[in-house]
Amino acid sequence: MRTNHVFAGIAVGDLTVARAWYERLFGRGPDLIPNDSEVAWQLNDSGWVYVVEDAERSGTALLTLLVDDLETVHGTLSERGIEVGSIEKIPGAAVQRMVLVDPDGNRITLGEPVAAPEA
Repeated sequence: MRTNHVFAGIAVGDLTVARAWYERLFGRGPDLIPNDSEVAWQLNDSGWVYVVEDAERSGTALLTLLVDDLETVHGTLSERGIEVGSIEKIPGAAVQRMVLVDPDGNRITLGEPVAAPEA
């Protein structure tokens, strides 16, 4: 199945709290506010993340975003008040990552492809 766009959703218990956290994560306010219980950010031409108030489903989302420079993103997010852990280099994989957790417990993994070690 080929798709042209991705619209990934994250359920939260309190939209006001979550919106403030995601504004710090993305470094700006939402690009779309379709109603009182939903906000959305356009991350590239065809990729969106929307945050929706839905207490029954909150805290179970898993989202992975790939970035160009994880070290820089780590520092930027820390400056914005996002709790960041260490960057994990995954042995045998051509990626490094760090995991963030939003106020509801949703897990956002940020990864960066890295050159595979030469044999």
